[in-house]
Amino acid sequence: MSRHQTHAVDRLVDQAADADDVLRSTVAAVAAEPGVSWAGIALLENGELTMGPSVGVPDESRRKSVPILFQGALVGELAADGEIEIALLERLSTLIAAYALIGWDTGGERWEP
Repeated sequence: MSRHQTHAVDRLVDQAADADDVLRSTVAAVAAEPGVSWAGIALLENGELTMGPSVGVPDESRRKSVPILFQGALVGELAADGEIEIALLERLSTLIAAYALIGWDTGGERWEP
């Protein structure tokens, strides 16, 4: 992933951007990589992973995925189809973990990443 695209995700996270913007920008940046045909984020809802934002044309035979963990709990999964390093997906999943909580019920309390 290019430094420019990685920094774009870093900036969104640093600015505490809207969760949808962070997640969509992340999959767009991953899918824009040479050799990657698709990227997506599944979010944990009612105990099951449900596909959220995705970009590109899926090719599940080339899929790599990593869990998205927030404080040790599974909240989603970041996946990409194609040539991409798992270490990069892991780094991005750590960056966006707090933004993958959008499916969680906060019990009416205000929550900020």
